[in-house]
Amino acid sequence: MSGLDSLYQEVILDHSKRPVGKGEFSAPDGTFSASHHEFNPSCGDEITLSVAVSPETGKIEVLSWEGQGCSISMASASVLSQLVRDDSLTLEQAKERIDAFREMIQSRGAVEPDEELLGDAVALQGVSKFVMRVKCAMLAWVALEADFKQIEADLAAA
Repeated sequence: MSGLDSLYQEVILDHSKRPVGKGEFSAPDGTFSASHHEFNPSCGDEITLSVAVSPETGKIEVLSWEGQGCSISMASASVLSQLVRDDSLTLEQAKERIDAFREMIQSRGAVEPDEELLGDAVALQGVSKFVMRVKCAMLAWVALEADFKQIEADLAAA
């Protein structure tokens, strides 16, 4: 195992053992919020991801999740939470990262990820070589996309 592979494996294990963003959700007053549940029937992984967005700034104010599953799905949810928190992302910036993550994870190792854009999420690049594990890695990211669709609909109706 190369040094980089070993480092990536440590990142995944650390996030699965000490997850960021896991816990109860409480939306601040004045924000638009949504929650979405995703389930992977092929392995039993499941997650409910909740997010609150400021209508004034478009920034994600709170992101939290609850779930159970393999270390890949739990680490991926934690990495996503860390990325949103550290970069204080807007809805549009988060969508850009979701697209970049999807491209990386579905590439079967052919796409070189943008580490500046994805942060620790690049540690999950190796998952792309294992088709059966791609959905595990995507679970939280897909849930966040569904939350965004609901929030955008709510914003348009407001």
